[in-house]
Amino acid sequence: MRQIITHFTDNDLYTFSCQYYIMQKYPRAEVEYTFIDRNGTCYPKGFDKLLQEQIDYMAGVIITDQEVEFMTNKLVWLPLWYFTFLRGYRFNPQEVHLSQDEAGHLSIHIRGKWFSTIMWEMPILSCISELLHTLNGDVEKYDLEKEYAKAVSKSERIFGAGLVFGDMGTRRRFSYDHQKMVLKAMKHVYESKQWPGRFTGTSNVWFALELGLTPLGTMSHQLISFEENVSGVFECNYNVMRKFSDVYDGNNGIYLYDCFGDNVFFNNLSKRMAMMYSGLRVDSGDEEEQTEKIIERYKSLGIDPSTKQVVYSNGLDIDKCIAIHKFVNGRVLDSYGVGTHITCDIDNAKPSNIVIKLTKCRITEVREWHDCIKLSCDKGKTLGNQEKCNYILSLIG
Repeated sequence: MRQIITHFTDNDLYTFSCQYYIMQKYPRAEVEYTFIDRNGTCYPKGFDKLLQEQIDYMAGVIITDQEVEFMTNKLVWLPLWYFTFLRGYRFNPQEVHLSQDEAGHLSIHIRGKWFSTIMWEMPILSCISELLHTLNGDVEKYDLEKEYAKAVSKSERIFGAGLVFGDMGTRRRFSYDHQKMVLKAMKHVYESKQWPGRFTGTSNVWFALELGLTPLGTMSHQLISFEENVSGVFECNYNVMRKFSDVYDGNNGIYLYDCFGDNVFFNNLSKRMAMMYSGLRVDSGDEEEQTEKIIERYKSLGIDPSTKQVVYSNGLDIDKCIAIHKFVNGRVLDSYGVGTHITCDIDNAKPSNIVIKLTKCRITEVREWHDCIKLSCDKGKTLGNQEKCNYILSLIG
């Protein structure tokens, strides 16, 4: 099959910002990532071989001068030497261990140096999604004219409703071509007139380059899952906030706070860190409840919540975004990151529900391995060793 990922930056921005953080704070760390299919999908026979082919292709995907120039101009908080590192980076397919059982379930583990293995998440997930839609015949039945009209209609609703809106749909996209088409449609609609809403861009660095958009993204849960093994569940959020702000000198100021639920975070959110970060990202739990907790905590610290950004990103569709926007009613600076509903909302095609998460780590190659877990505010998003999950839950209540 043709190669799906052909551009080094066909990846989410947070991959690069987290990679640089890791190089600064934990350059010797080793980790293991695990693929999780929440739908328990039985993939077609031979799917593992097709996916292995795509993984092997990645060894030849290198960053170009065009990509370096774009990132240098747009991501001014990354030092120039980091791009020298990226020029020398090569995907190592031997870090990926892939198999498929008789029932069709996939098993994928990625193991190696953290700063290296972090690059695999987005390429593998987007390849799995596109391969499955291709084998299921969804791509063959794709109606470009119909899907473009749908993207235009969605864009008009989004910007007409006053939403501050960005794409976060690379990992579970229908296909590379579909994501590109949707972003082109959104850009065209947004630039066609003055709207009450605003198009903030895309998390996909390549499409930001190609289409003249702003790349979006700061951090992911894995930084906090790792840190829990360093400083414990009650201090891990504070320490990641401190270390991340040190690395980026106050830039990249949206913090993803729900890795161990909201209470652990809010109980340990200091005024210094609340002021250091421009806002928070809500990725689990009930959005209205989380909004009230965020507002209450900022007020308790003597901070005006209306000056703080809150990014909502928990499996949203447009109706839900509009409902949240009305509920917020200007009390915070609300914005929205939407994935599957933008990049895989295709008639008669079932979107994947797949993730790759950090499940093991050690600080250096000579230290012991530890389990990494994620609890969040949604039971369905709890991941990792169940015994450890239960233990941490017994600590935090």
